[in-house]
Amino acid sequence: MSEATFPLLSLTTFAPIVGAIFVMVVRGTQEEVARNARWLALVATTTTFLLSLLVLANFDGSTADFQLVEDVPWLPSIGISYKMGVDGISIWFVLLSTLLTPLCILASWNSIKTRVREYMIAFLILETMMVGMFCALDMMLFYFFFEGVLLPMYLIIGVWGGARRIYASFKFFLYTLLGSILMLVALIALYFAAGGTTDIPTLMQTSFPYELQMLCWLAFFASFAVKVPMWPVHTWLPDAHVEAPTAGSVILAGVLLKMGGYGFLRFSIPMMPLASDAYAPLVFVLSCVAVVYTSLVALVQEDMKKLIAYSSIAHMGFVTAAIFSMNETAVAGSIIQMLSHGLVSGALFLCVGVVYDRLHTREISRYGGLATNMPRYALVFMFFTMASVGLPGTSGFVGEFLILYGAFENNTWVASFLATGLILGACYALYLYRRVVFGDLTKDDVKAMLDMSPREIAIFAPLIVLTLWMGIYPATFLDPIEASVTHLVETYDAALAAAQDGAVSVAESQ
Repeated sequence: MSEATFPLLSLTTFAPIVGAIFVMVVRGTQEEVARNARWLALVATTTTFLLSLLVLANFDGSTADFQLVEDVPWLPSIGISYKMGVDGISIWFVLLSTLLTPLCILASWNSIKTRVREYMIAFLILETMMVGMFCALDMMLFYFFFEGVLLPMYLIIGVWGGARRIYASFKFFLYTLLGSILMLVALIALYFAAGGTTDIPTLMQTSFPYELQMLCWLAFFASFAVKVPMWPVHTWLPDAHVEAPTAGSVILAGVLLKMGGYGFLRFSIPMMPLASDAYAPLVFVLSCVAVVYTSLVALVQEDMKKLIAYSSIAHMGFVTAAIFSMNETAVAGSIIQMLSHGLVSGALFLCVGVVYDRLHTREISRYGGLATNMPRYALVFMFFTMASVGLPGTSGFVGEFLILYGAFENNTWVASFLATGLILGACYALYLYRRVVFGDLTKDDVKAMLDMSPREIAIFAPLIVLTLWMGIYPATFLDPIEASVTHLVETYDAALAAAQDGAVSVAESQ
C-alpha cells in the first residue's frame, strides 16, 4: 500500500465543495447570480476532472495495492479513520464521475432557469460524495459518502424534476435508504467480528465465520441490489429517470447505478467469498430475469426516457451476472461494461434532453423524420444507439464480449440468457431510433426544431472519443485494472479452496 506524500485524492474529492462555497456567496441580480453560478460550477467541475487526471497519471497499474493512500485518525477511540486510496477497481469510476459532472453542468446551461445557484450547489456536493465513495478505504467513511449521494440527488429530482417529481424522489429515497440501513447493521457486525476495525483493506483480508458471511451478504445485497438496480427492486428507477432533469438522469445512469456493482466488488466478493459462492445462483437467476424481462418491457415503452431506463436495468443485469461468475475475464468485463454503460447511457439521456429542450415532450410518437432537419443530431444519436447494442468498434462490444466469454466459462445457461438480451436490446434500441429519426417529417413543430448547437456538440465530443477509444483499443482501460482483478479472483478462489480443505479435514476426522 503506497502512502501519498500529497493529499491528491482529498483535493480531488473536495474541490467541488470549494466550488459550492464560492457559488453560495455569489451576489447580484437574479440573472447575474445564475450566470456566475453556472460558470463557477463549470470551473470547479473542470478543475476536479483535471485533478482526477493527475490521479490517473500517478497510478501504477502493475500492482493490486491501494495507492495514493491518505490515512488520518478520525475517531481513533473506536478505530475509525479518514482513509482514502484507489486501486484498479476504483480508479476508472473516479474518472467517470469527474468526467460526467462538467458535461452535466453544460447540459443544464439553458434548461435550468429557476434556482440555478441551488441547482449548481447540489451538483457540486453530489460530485464530492461520488468521488469520495469510490476513494474511501474506511468502512464508515464509505457509508458516509454512500448515503451522502442520496440527499443532493433527491433534491435534484424533487425540485427540478417533472410533474410527478415529488413521488419519484420519495420513491428513490425510500428504496435506497431502506437497503442502506440493513447494510449499516452488517457493517457494525463486521466491525466487531474483525476486532474493532473499519479499515477496508484489513476487512478484505479477514476470514469471517460462514454463518456471519451468509447473514451480512444478504444485508449488503439489499443495499447494492437496489442501487444497481436488480429485478425485482428496480421499480424506482424508471420513475426517477422520467421525472429527473436531463443532467440528473445522466448522473443517475452514468454513476449512481455503478455504486451497486462497485459495492459487490469491494465488499461482497472479497469480505464474504463463501456466501458469494453460495448465493451466486440467486444472483444469476435475478440477473437473467432482469436482462430478458426489462428488455421486453422496454420494447413497449412510449416515453424515450423510460425506454432507456429499462435498457439500463438490462445492461446492469449483464454486470451482476459477470461479477458473480468470478473469473478474471468476466470481472474485467463487468468493470468495462459499467464504464461503457456510464458513457453510452449518459449520452443517450443527453440525446433525449436535446430534443426535449426544443419540444418539451418525451413521447416517441411526437417525433419522426428528424434526419431531415437535424442531421448532426441523427448521426450522434445513431452512434450511441449502435454502441448501446454492442456494435464492434465501440465500448459496448468490448464489455459484452468479455462478459459473455467469462459467463460461458462458468455457466452456459447464464451466457445463453445474456445473449438473448443482446438480441432484444438491438430490437428496442433500433425501434426507438427508427421512430424518432426516420419517417416523414410532417409535424410543423418538429420541422421547426434546430440542429445541435456548438455547446451540445462540445458535450457529446468527449463521449464519442472515449466510446471509440474503449472499443478500438480497450487495453488502455483493461491494463490498469488487470492486477486488481487478478488479485480479487485469486483471493476468492483461495478462500473457497481453504474452506473446502477444512470441510474435508473435518469429515475425515469424524
